[in-house]
Amino acid sequence: MTRTATKPPTSIHGGECELKRYSPEQVVKMQLLPYTSVRTVKEKCYRRELFHHTDGGRITFTAEDIRRNSELGAVAPLAISRAA
Repeated sequence: MTRTATKPPTSIHGGECELKRYSPEQVVKMQLLPYTSVRTVKEKCYRRELFHHTDGGRITFTAEDIRRNSELGAVAPLAISRAA
């Protein structure tokens, strides 16, 4: 029985992808955040509304930044107390 090497699926959830930096263009193209415009992403970064890095004066995102930004839009269910 011979084993063939298979390439694992690319994901932003571990391994080498944890070290990768994504540009705003890549984030919009890969739909990693809920924004459809590169300009919108950049403006939100300028206003410090999104987690990001400024490596060498350029906006970049790590996998952790993308996860943290995804949590910003999360809505928790409303617990309704049934007091009688």
